[in-house]
Amino acid sequence: MRRFEMLVAALAVAGCVEATTEKPAEKDSVPPPVPVSAFAASKNSDMQDFLAVVRRMEPVARRECRRKSITAKCNFSILIDNRKGQRANAYQSLDDKGRPVIVFTRALINETRNQDELAFVLGHEVAHHILEHISKTRDSALEGFLVGGLQAAVKGGDAKAIERAEKRSAFIGIRKYSKQYELEADALGTIITARSGYDPLKGAQYFHRIPDPGDKYLGSHPRNSKRLEIVRRTAAKL
Repeated sequence: MRRFEMLVAALAVAGCVEATTEKPAEKDSVPPPVPVSAFAASKNSDMQDFLAVVRRMEPVARRECRRKSITAKCNFSILIDNRKGQRANAYQSLDDKGRPVIVFTRALINETRNQDELAFVLGHEVAHHILEHISKTRDSALEGFLVGGLQAAVKGGDAKAIERAEKRSAFIGIRKYSKQYELEADALGTIITARSGYDPLKGAQYFHRIPDPGDKYLGSHPRNSKRLEIVRRTAAKL
């Protein structure tokens, strides 16, 4: 199992575990993200917009989490990565006690154009946690890791061949349901955004300004048009 944990960490460093599924690898010298409360006195309008969104959405996120999940912890910790040079990004992870952590980079906060976009991104990350996508992805990766290694061993592969098979199969396991999970998070994120008093359709306009990943085999995200379709379809039912 130790080799599996090291492999998943290596895949994360290589960019194989998307930010919306698991946090990027960090070096010990990198300062950790800080709580949103640390920016309460900020005069920056973008930061004040983000603080307002967090204040309004946190109770809704907790309520939806408790309503939809029996096992997930719902005491969200929302942090900001304030380092210069970081790309626009948001991701969710778990701390060492299993508490859900959602991190926004300062670049993303500055790049969004209104509170609806901030709310939609936050709702999407909250939804990933409520739907337990981290644990499901790791389970799928572990299944691939074990099956791939076993198949290579049965075929008489040496240690290096087995390791390559484990890595390849774990990667396939990670990506197997990745697009599906993104669409699930978009749908639930739409509901959370709307129930927090924001417009998910306006928030999803952010998709028009980010690169379209297309529909690649074993890609991490579905095409933007598909995501917008899910948002519109979900919003129409509210």
